[in-house]
Amino acid sequence: MKITSCVLVILLCLGIAAQAADQTIALKAARLFDGKSNALVQNAVVIVQGDKIVDAGSNLPIPSGAQMIDLGDATLAPGFMDAHTHLTADFSGNYNERRLQQLDLNVSEHAIRATAFARATVEAGFTTVRDLGSRFVASREFVDVALRNSINKGVIVGPRMLVATKGIGATGGHFDPTGGFRDFLFGREPDYTDGIANGPDEIRKAVRFEVKNGADVIKAAVSGGVLSLADEVDTPQLTPAEMAALVDESHRLRKKVAVHCHGDQAAREAIEAGVDSIEHGSFMKPETLTMMKKKGAFLTPTLMASEWIMGKLDNYPPVLQAKAKAATAARSEMFRNAVKMGIKISFGTDAAVYPHGQNAKEFKLMVDLGMSAVDALKSATANDAELLGIGQKVGTLEKGKLADVIAMPGDPTFDITATERVSFVMKEGKIIRQGLPTSRGTAEATKLAGCLRSGGLTVRFV
Repeated sequence: MKITSCVLVILLCLGIAAQAADQTIALKAARLFDGKSNALVQNAVVIVQGDKIVDAGSNLPIPSGAQMIDLGDATLAPGFMDAHTHLTADFSGNYNERRLQQLDLNVSEHAIRATAFARATVEAGFTTVRDLGSRFVASREFVDVALRNSINKGVIVGPRMLVATKGIGATGGHFDPTGGFRDFLFGREPDYTDGIANGPDEIRKAVRFEVKNGADVIKAAVSGGVLSLADEVDTPQLTPAEMAALVDESHRLRKKVAVHCHGDQAAREAIEAGVDSIEHGSFMKPETLTMMKKKGAFLTPTLMASEWIMGKLDNYPPVLQAKAKAATAARSEMFRNAVKMGIKISFGTDAAVYPHGQNAKEFKLMVDLGMSAVDALKSATANDAELLGIGQKVGTLEKGKLADVIAMPGDPTFDITATERVSFVMKEGKIIRQGLPTSRGTAEATKLAGCLRSGGLTVRFV
């Protein structure tokens, strides 16, 4: 008898849990951006059941018994995506101090810090990120894989992550973690286990090693970079044969290829090889952009990174200041040309170069350089979903998609900076944030509180 009673209690508890998991939530707001259309929907309603969107549109009837959340004078949108982040790092402070931290800080402490970066990112409205490289000098740890897995298991709060592990580069190139340090300070030269490879066969071995260890996407440095001491910003760092091997091996394993690339020659060779996205692309010429459009490759411009560096130039050594100035001067014209030519543009910021959680500032930079507000919003929703290969699950507000839904005050097509004041975040049907974030300072929280009061947020059951 006691056993039967226990069974009944267990079944009842399971039933309650299942009912809670399938609870219907109705989100209401003044307007809606669906992720793909050129116009906003007025009198918006999004119906969510469990982790999926049941319906989205204008003036939809609210199901009986649903929890209704009225967000007032706000715009509902798909959860934003950032196709270029580094959630396990923070490069935003003084450059020399950070280099000392590389020698001093335990990798476990880096991992703990990464949990805070992940929360700041998702609370800013970015429910999906592509994390393009996580390496710690003289360490074999895959912190990005651990962070992704912990988020997926619900251990910590953060965005959905597609990770690249350590990224692939050449000896002495932008990804060489020992570049600029004394020779053999770390006891050995980096090899394929660190993502450093030379020659087509080694490149293939590095790709296989990274996929073996959990890479969702392959990232490679095919030209020099701004924040590396031992190279020039626009020089090619992989040969055409190495580039071809990189793309062929990655695509054989059904992984997309994103390449760090500032230089025009390296970009041409990468596009010819069939890469899926060019990250940065600062010095690309119109002829290269034309080639890019024909191939259907995406441009991930990361405007926010150079904007941050230029505003904090004194934090960097003179050699890096010179590279930053050159790249920033070139990228504005390149981006304007890309917009005019109809290049496929994905939203990516190089988060970590600036403090995590400020990703949305990229929107205004894109609009200021000639992109329409609607196209900027699309770049962080449907466009990124296509690039990441997850468009069947996320990127738009429509029936059957995962319920990644955010709300921002007002109308972002009139004031794109509304994207910087996200007040509601739902990921897979779970409310991550409603009201003040946990990760902002007092001044920002006070400012946001005023926005929420004017929006008239209301929660009730129907």
